[in-house]
Amino acid sequence: MHMCKIFCNFARQMTKSGAIYRAWTYLRHRLTAWNTTGEGIHSPYLFAIVRFILRDENSYYCFADIERRREQLKACSDELEMLDFGSGGSKEGLSVRRKVSDIAKHHLESPQIAQALFRLVRFMGENEKRPLQILELGTSLGVTTAYMASVDSRNRVVTLEGSEAVLKIAQANWRTLRLENIEWHRGNIDDTLYIYARERLDLAYVDANHTYEATKRYVDYLLPRMNEKGVIAIDDIYHSPEMEQAWRELKDDPRVTTSMDLYHVGLLFVDPHYLKRHYRIRL
Repeated sequence: MHMCKIFCNFARQMTKSGAIYRAWTYLRHRLTAWNTTGEGIHSPYLFAIVRFILRDENSYYCFADIERRREQLKACSDELEMLDFGSGGSKEGLSVRRKVSDIAKHHLESPQIAQALFRLVRFMGENEKRPLQILELGTSLGVTTAYMASVDSRNRVVTLEGSEAVLKIAQANWRTLRLENIEWHRGNIDDTLYIYARERLDLAYVDANHTYEATKRYVDYLLPRMNEKGVIAIDDIYHSPEMEQAWRELKDDPRVTTSMDLYHVGLLFVDPHYLKRHYRIRL
């Protein structure tokens, strides 16, 4: 009982410490980021991403349906027995019980960021004039997957998830939304990434194991597999000091030409025609 009390107190302190860290990094971002509409960005392509995608506040045809599904998930009290690989635990995953509502409220990408990814996919598809290859590391309940898949039924969206219970909820969501261009694979992403991410990619969205080592390893594998105009989006770059360190090193990687720090998500661009630049952008 005494050891249990010590552990609980330690867990509360770590939670409090993490909240303070994220509050500080958010304040720092607000004070140092450009409240830009694209001015100062020389590349017309990158200018368009900021001006017409990140600043676009229009609601597109699928937004209401997906957000309605999100609200239903937030109200769902079903409890799942699931494997969690995302916190750097054992290779076999940590068995935990979580309510669907808790996952929906605290672990899904925000509407703002998920809709920005939708607009990014739409812009890239219009620019490339061909179907896109999209990879998602960490499906969760499939809401962000749905946004990316809703852009164009010809796009191929491959998503990797560790938990079977969570993946079943995601699949039900995609059926409700009538999305048929999503290919899913279950298993530890430390294994499945190297099996199913073999084609050249246009967009890779990394929202899986939030540790320095895993994030660096995933992106190191993905960088040479991106198309010239490809983008790697990394979620929760300020989740912890080690995630921030991973982000700092990745944006400085010589294979990355331009990076954009949106606080909640970091974007890495690999087009060799871009100048080496880093932008902090306030959404």
